[in-house]
Amino acid sequence: MTKALITWGGWDGHQPDKVAAFFAEELRAAGMQVEVTDSLSCFDDPGRLADLSLIVPVWTMSSIEKHQSENVAAAVAAGVGLAGCHGGMCDAFRTDVLWQFMTGAQWVAHPGNDGVTYRVRMVSDDPLVAGIADFDVATEQYYLHIDPAVRVHAVCDFPVVAGPHSPNGPVAMPIVFSKLWGQGRVYYNALGHQTDVINHGPARELLRRGLLWAAKQEG
Repeated sequence: MTKALITWGGWDGHQPDKVAAFFAEELRAAGMQVEVTDSLSCFDDPGRLADLSLIVPVWTMSSIEKHQSENVAAAVAAGVGLAGCHGGMCDAFRTDVLWQFMTGAQWVAHPGNDGVTYRVRMVSDDPLVAGIADFDVATEQYYLHIDPAVRVHAVCDFPVVAGPHSPNGPVAMPIVFSKLWGQGRVYYNALGHQTDVINHGPARELLRRGLLWAAKQEG
């Protein structure tokens, strides 16, 4: 059976336990064997990671040991998938540049904070987003520093809330993207401030597809 590892922790405001439970539900429904843990010690054993099909981090504003991020990066380079959302993956370990290089982005701001209404626009014909119509959300709007190598599938438009970024003019900010890391697949979705943003409708379907794609279980 395909194995997935979900590890959660960090800032409680992102409901990491509930987001982890949501991911576990989706993966088990797809027939995967899922382990859920609230410790990063799961990254200590390279052999354990190599036996997985998917790693799903749900950590925000946390720290990781150098050997742990190196072990994850090596496992993904060897073919293990990596998938996550919001701050749980791309604002997880701010001082670890290897993690940022592998995941493809780093959060830097959310102008207007929570409750900003904006549109999520599909911009590729990839199966990750095919058939999903543009939709509106009211949540944090993530401004990210993005790896130019990623493949962007959905965006949102800045500025919605005025700020020092506004004089730069309109910017299409990636929300959903994928990339490759060695033989592994990496998927990220910027939605997911709390579970009620991603546990229904098109946001849920986007994440379901992304998790399975990263695990090479799509189709």
